[in-house]
Amino acid sequence: MINPASFYIHYLCQLKKLLLKIKSMDRLDVMNERLIHNMFDLKQQARTAIGFTLRSCCPIAGRDIVNFGDDECSINSLLDEISKTIDYLAEIPAEEFSFSEETTIETAAGFADLEFTPMEYFLSYSFPNFMFHYCIVYAIARKSGLEIGKADFDGYHKYPLGFDFTDSN
Repeated sequence: MINPASFYIHYLCQLKKLLLKIKSMDRLDVMNERLIHNMFDLKQQARTAIGFTLRSCCPIAGRDIVNFGDDECSINSLLDEISKTIDYLAEIPAEEFSFSEETTIETAAGFADLEFTPMEYFLSYSFPNFMFHYCIVYAIARKSGLEIGKADFDGYHKYPLGFDFTDSN
């Protein structure tokens, strides 16, 4: 059976590493950058991604949705929010996650009211939405000149320092 928490924990750890890299490079200006003018800035994209992990796992585990964010939304508060979220998700026993076809999960997507089975909710809605916001965090950081690559995004890829896909040699 799928344990959705394990998917999210992996990528929350990557998000945390990315934010720590932004902090260590002293590039806090990136936190207010946007991919385009009418989208959330990086810090809100990160906060939304973190929130989707709880919006996903809590209902599938039959729990009320919790939130570890605060009003500050700074790099330090986001790092704290990620740590608390990882700890919470790690404590949910795998057997609590129910993918019963007889259960429905109701949610809102913008102005749309939606209803899913737990598996549809995870695969078609919550995980893709998490990945969307996480990808935007990465894209903003990359667009802002941070030296990051695919390994920073997924934690699996490895390339030599200075590797360039456009290098024709």
